[in-house]
Amino acid sequence: MNESLHEPRGDEKRRKYVFVGGSPRSGTSLLGRNIARMEDCTGLQNTGVFEDEGQFLQDVYPTASAYGGSSRCGFDPRIHRTEASHLLTPDNIRKLHAAWHVCWDNSKSIFVEKTPENFLMTRFLQAAFPNSYFVVIKRHPVPVSMGGQKWTVNITSLNRMFKHYLHCYRLFEDDRKYLKHVYELRYEDYVENPDKYHQEIAEFIGTRVPEPPKEDTFRIVLQQWNRLGLCVPERGLEIPSAVYSKKYFDRWSNCLTRSPFKRYYRYIAVKYEPEFARYGYSLIKGFVEDNEALRLDSKVSARLGPVYCLGADLGAFLQRTATRTGWRVRRGIKRILPEFVLNRIRQTRHNALLRHRRA
Repeated sequence: MNESLHEPRGDEKRRKYVFVGGSPRSGTSLLGRNIARMEDCTGLQNTGVFEDEGQFLQDVYPTASAYGGSSRCGFDPRIHRTEASHLLTPDNIRKLHAAWHVCWDNSKSIFVEKTPENFLMTRFLQAAFPNSYFVVIKRHPVPVSMGGQKWTVNITSLNRMFKHYLHCYRLFEDDRKYLKHVYELRYEDYVENPDKYHQEIAEFIGTRVPEPPKEDTFRIVLQQWNRLGLCVPERGLEIPSAVYSKKYFDRWSNCLTRSPFKRYYRYIAVKYEPEFARYGYSLIKGFVEDNEALRLDSKVSARLGPVYCLGADLGAFLQRTATRTGWRVRRGIKRILPEFVLNRIRQTRHNALLRHRRA
């Protein structure tokens, strides 16, 4: 795209745009909120959309759900947007800026937007926003993939989840050489030493980490898998935790050793192990006994493995179809219910949210 489509003017010359991305469930939300709390930074908040993600606040490009949801969207080439995208017109760029700036604090000079799929459209965003910075996070594929299956309306088999994870990060790696400013980190390292990474990211974007507030207020962030939302501090930095990963690690270990479908899980573990090893992750080490891991290749039939995967994909498709059918039925019921009934339901949910906030 010709850079003249959006030349910085006036205050825009001092502005920086920080886009946080990575596979969904990899810690992008927490990381994005923490960056937005740094000095002279502002993030999207209290927007009324899931996780305050910018993708839901604009109409220039379709959201991930239009391409199959966060667990499968990367397979659709249309979501991999670059500077060659037909959407990069002067009018669309103005619309995109306007859609997000109305929700940012424009007295600041560093604007933070977090949408997981940002890492699939870094070149597009760099062309649309002068002085862009990208922070991309990775996390172990087990909690990312198993955690992503919570969103049942888009549920996908683990085989496809692992494949999708690798496909998306390969796209990002191919795009990385075109980016002027990019910072990468792993969630596991972030958990071990959050202060180090906060300092490095602050230096990367040209700001400072704030002092911890003596007192703080809290707000609710809407989440897709938690109807009550997540209560987060307004100013204090959130601390990442490994606790949430452990339950998925335990579940994966059980899949490999005790599940009636363990041959399927062992097949995909061996299949994707070499590729995940490139990122320093393993689907085998620490999840099975060493002697069992050594026999995985010989136990799993290479001929039956693809059949296992096909069966898992079919099962996920049927579950996804059933869930979406139920979702459409509920939407239909909402259209015919009297307004006072809908108001009563909304009030009940609101009261539950207040109790959650007090807790």
